[in-house]
Amino acid sequence: MTSSASPPPILPVSNSQPTPTATTTAVTNTSVESQPPIATPALRVFITHLSESFRNGLSQRRPWGELVDRTAFNKPESLSEATLRIRKNYAYFRVNYLSVMALILAFSLLSHPFSLLVLIGLLSSWLFLYVFRPSDQPLVILGRPFTDFETLALLGGLTVFVVFLTSVGSLLITAVFVGVALVSAHGAFRAPEDLFLDEQENNPATGFLSFLRGAAADAAVTAAAPTVSARA
Repeated sequence: MTSSASPPPILPVSNSQPTPTATTTAVTNTSVESQPPIATPALRVFITHLSESFRNGLSQRRPWGELVDRTAFNKPESLSEATLRIRKNYAYFRVNYLSVMALILAFSLLSHPFSLLVLIGLLSSWLFLYVFRPSDQPLVILGRPFTDFETLALLGGLTVFVVFLTSVGSLLITAVFVGVALVSAHGAFRAPEDLFLDEQENNPATGFLSFLRGAAADAAVTAAAPTVSARA
């Protein structure tokens, strides 16, 4: 008697992929959302905002021909008239006056390269050692870590030493005094009768300083916000 072997049973094969559960989807979304966004370097943001503010401020300067118009110069009759002229001329030529003072300061620093290098080093120390330094990375000098308060005190003492105990401070003060004297002399002898001062008097916040106080200051706060908030 011949017996035939029965073939083995065929198992069903399924090609369906397992569907992700709600828990898996939630974990994946949470991991994606928890990834920190790519942050722009704070120094780059600060420089960008500052350059934009500088260009916006310079766009409001008056024609230099009006500033040096010889026919508009005459002697003031009294000290009060000279003071009034200075106030009106400053309201109109604000950007031009500040540009002249900046040129005088730049010329003074360029004529003294050592003072310029010291001032650049001081500014760089403030930017890289305190303002734009990550709060989770303490300052380490000769193997000793410094806290934020100690870093601030160290930079403050260095600033006082550079400004008041070296030639840098006297150079800056002299340049500012020369610029103020030159601007005051021009404002006192330049008759403002031909200037359109209504817009300037009604809106005294316009001009180069407003951009530096507003946009550039906001840019510095925006750029340094993560560091300051972390330290607070």
